[in-house]
Formats: sequence, structure tokens, C-alpha cells
Amino acid sequence: MHRVLYPCVRFRLHFLQQLTVHRTSCAARLSVQNGDNTTAAVFNPARVLLLSKTTRYEFEKRRFADLDENQLRRTLGKRGSNYESLLSIHKVHTTNQETIQRTLEKNNIEYEVVKRGDYTYDKVKWATCIMTAGGDGTFLLGASKVFDDTPIIGINTDPMRSEGYLALPHTCTLQFDDTMKKLLAGKFKWTWRQRIHVTVQGGNVNYEPIDLHEEQLRYPEHYDKHYKDTDEEMDSAKKIEHSPRILPVYALNEVFIGESLASRVSYYELGINDEPREKQKSSGFTVSTGTGSTSWFFNINKLPVQSVKDIVDILKDEDKLEVSLDGHMVEEVAQKFNDSLVFPASDPRMAYSIRDPVINGVFTVQSPRGFADKITIKSRMYDACLVIDSGSSFIFNDGAMATLEIDSKNALRTISSVDLC
Repeated sequence: MHRVLYPCVRFRLHFLQQLTVHRTSCAARLSVQNGDNTTAAVFNPARVLLLSKTTRYEFEKRRFADLDENQLRRTLGKRGSNYESLLSIHKVHTTNQETIQRTLEKNNIEYEVVKRGDYTYDKVKWATCIMTAGGDGTFLLGASKVFDDTPIIGINTDPMRSEGYLALPHTCTLQFDDTMKKLLAGKFKWTWRQRIHVTVQGGNVNYEPIDLHEEQLRYPEHYDKHYKDTDEEMDSAKKIEHSPRILPVYALNEVFIGESLASRVSYYELGINDEPREKQKSSGFTVSTGTGSTSWFFNINKLPVQSVKDIVDILKDEDKLEVSLDGHMVEEVAQKFNDSLVFPASDPRMAYSIRDPVINGVFTVQSPRGFADKITIKSRMYDACLVIDSGSSFIFNDGAMATLEIDSKNALRTISSVDLC
């Protein structure tokens, strides 16, 4: 169960204040920003913090720590998992990570390798550059603790099996020595990815996020992470401040708000920009950045070719379609609509989407999808969560209110316009 850790809160507030000062001083040293939200590149890191993903093999080893390799193979086999495949993928990751480490050593760059559990704010503060060895999930974890203009660079350590939208192109992994030479020579541009910050008030929202990547909510013994049902916990909950505060994680991809169990209807009051809040029921509410518009937001809203075809067939039956659309043109229409869902990572707007909205005589939804500069949402739920980038969860039950906004000073510095690979 959650505990109210006031010393930790004071440290976090002090740390954020220090990072604000650091960002201001660093900004003065940056090159003039171009009109396309990029800056001229200078890359000469003194200290690199290399965040390494936890492979599925490592996860299973930790989960069944008392088993030897043969016992683990049999246990995984009974579940239908392939031990040899997991081990092979793990070795690909470690081989590529070792290449990154050798390249840093070759260029006399001080570095430290950390896993998820050792990735702390103090470590981030020590580094002048964050590198992630893994996929998009590892990159999102890396970004979650960066609150200043420290750059973050993603290297996909499984380029044959993982897309890695946030990482460097696949060929950069396979030719990382050449990639590092070009980085040090400044043959790229920095870009800034906008992030969402969330201000919460009321509802006993926890200070420290629940780490969903540690699988807490998958098992019954961890369900109490989203409850405070003992007298001790209720007493602690009463002590939580109800004044507005910013959550200690920024969203690079998206924010999800809804009931913890997907089978339950989510009930809330939603306000877009300065419009009055509207009571709604749905399967949950997501808010995306431009970076996240290629991810969950895209898959929620994308239009299948079959749906376009069905609409065309209806229009033909009603004699309301004079132009004949063959299969190829139907695919083009679907593709054009789906492409329109994606917007630039530098765009300061948020894109929201209401999943499976309930529309009847009581509840209505005027705009199930759209853009906003400011979003307010008040919970009317009893086992709900506010989840940032699918990894950091906060209790968001009845009475809790959240305000979502983008502030350019919170943007994340990453690589763009690469001529590296």
C-alpha cells in the first residue's frame, strides 16, 4: 500500500526547483533555435548514463529466482513460452549494448550502465547525456526522469524485431561506431518533443507513481496498490494536501484516465479548453502529444479499410455516391484519413480521444476526438487510475481533478534530421 512520504515530497519539490534554475541557465548556452523547432548540433558529452532495458529473459529469471536454467526452461515450456528464443533475444540485446559501451570507452566518454530499479533522479542529475539501450518503452522510462535540457538518445538494441520509433534508425545500431563519430562531429540536429504536465487536486492522488512495469497490478496480491482500506491508510490519506500540485512525471506519449478494470465503465466530467465540464461515460479518456500520435492515439482512431468499404457500399445503395471507388481507391481513402491523425512532436497542442463513448438519452459526447490547449477532468469513479506513458500510475478516484497542459519549457531534447546512418 502507498505511504505518504513527506521527506521524499520535499526532496522532489527541491529537485524540481533546482532543475528549473538549471534549465534557465542551460538555455542561454544553446544555439539559436531554427523555425522548424530544431537547433544546431553540438555534442560533446562528459558523462553518459546508459539505461538498459530489462529483457523478457531477465524478467523471468528474476520472477523465478530459485530455479536453475533447466528448471526455468521447463517452467516456461509449460506456459508455451520458448526459453531458447527468449535467451537468443537477450543475447542480441547484450551484444548491441556491449558495442555501445566499447564505443563510449573508445571515445574516452565516462559512462555508467543502470537498470530500471537503479535509474534515479540523482543519476540523471549526474549525467550530461542519457542514452537508452532498448526499445520505445526504455526510451519513455528514460524521458520520465529528465526535467531539464539534458539530451536523450535512444539506441534500438533489437533492430530486427523492434520498430523503435523513438530510437535512432536501425542501421545506426548496426554501425554504432560510425554513428558516434557523426554525433561527435555534429552531423545532426537537436529537436524538442513537447510533453504534457498534469496538475492534480483533491481525491487523495498519490505522490509517488505506481510503476506498472513492475507488474504490480497483474496479480491479486498487488491490487491493494490502488486502495487505502485500512484505518492507518485512511488516516494517512486525510493528511494529503488538497492544494494543486504537478505530478512528478511528464507525458511524452500520452495520458490515460479511466477505471483500472477495462470491463468497467469510466464516469467523469470533462472540460475542453475553457468550455464547461460535460458528464460522460466511456471506456476511458486518452490525451496524446505529437510524439504519441503514432502510438495508442493512432490505433484508437485509425479507420480500417473494411469500414471505408462499408460506408461506400451504403452510399451506393442509397444512390448518393456518383463516383465509383474500387478497392485501391478505398485503401487510399483509409490511408489518407489515418495519416491525418499524426501530427508533429513539436506541436504544442494535445490530441484527445474518448474511447467508446456512451451516447443515450442521459449522456452525450459532442466531440469524441479533437485538439486542445487545456483539458480538465474530474473523476466520478471508485477504482480509477491516471496513467502516464503506460508506466506510471496514480490513483484517480471520485473527487480528484486533473488539468492537462503543455508548456514548451518542459520539452524534451532529442535527435532529429540525422545524417548518421
